[in-house]
Amino acid sequence: MQQDATSPGKSGFLAILTNPYVLLALAGLFWSGNHIAGRAAAGHVPPISMAGIRWLIGAMLLWPFVYKHLRHDVPILMAKWKVVLPLIIGGGCMFSAIQYYALNHTIALNASIFNSFAPVVIGAAGALLFRDRFTRLQMAGILVSLAGVFVIAARGDFHVLTTLTFNYGDVWLLINMAIWAIYCACLRLAPKVHPLSFTFVLALLTGLLLIPFYFWEASQGPWFQPTWRTFFVMAYVSIFPGVLAYICWNNGQEQVGASRAAIFLHLIPIYGALLATSLLGEQLRLFHIAGFAMILAGVWLAARK
Repeated sequence: MQQDATSPGKSGFLAILTNPYVLLALAGLFWSGNHIAGRAAAGHVPPISMAGIRWLIGAMLLWPFVYKHLRHDVPILMAKWKVVLPLIIGGGCMFSAIQYYALNHTIALNASIFNSFAPVVIGAAGALLFRDRFTRLQMAGILVSLAGVFVIAARGDFHVLTTLTFNYGDVWLLINMAIWAIYCACLRLAPKVHPLSFTFVLALLTGLLLIPFYFWEASQGPWFQPTWRTFFVMAYVSIFPGVLAYICWNNGQEQVGASRAAIFLHLIPIYGALLATSLLGEQLRLFHIAGFAMILAGVWLAARK
């Protein structure tokens, strides 16, 4: 049915949903539960299998909405395979598998702190690969929001940061951050196709390319634990971090650029704390509020032109 152009409610709602900053904020919301899901799946779902199966499920969920676009878009993507394939290997295969592997070997506080550096690393990747430059407002926004992340991570007591210990999983988190930064910086090279088409191809090929590693992983240890936890974790990571977050992020970053988009990753600690207080009954403290205010102020500064 054709949309009624005279319907201000619909057009206004669609305008909000297609706003790049709303899309980037939604991507952060969808990703905020990924660390929790990854930790919850430890011992229940092997990390490579979790990464690959989530993408295959995501591709199946996308198919009814994307198949009409593929006839036009697949030839374009195939013609640019030298760009598309590295994006899929880096942003799909490597990033997803390493992320879940690292979450089996580190603690949530360490992961939160490492992720807070992502905007800086993405900006550095853009500067090295494409000679991007930070504006003064972007740099100020990054520093202010980064300070807010540390306030939340330290729970208002910066002595906590001096007592952290780092382990094998943390090394993989650092490697994964570099992979994600390169993926974000290089998204500008991707061919211009429908956002669902690119996400579908990324999801399908990531799942297929990881198949040989499923068998290797299965030969090294236990397979799936058939529990309700496994079911809900896989459903969540397949729909939200796996599909919707990538659609929102890729589309939003295309409109505002990698450096400005990267600052929205600092919203993830806010979402995580809000989810913890609402779903897990954890208490909202003064340091949460102070950190939230600093992060939002930083995002506002960095988003300004």
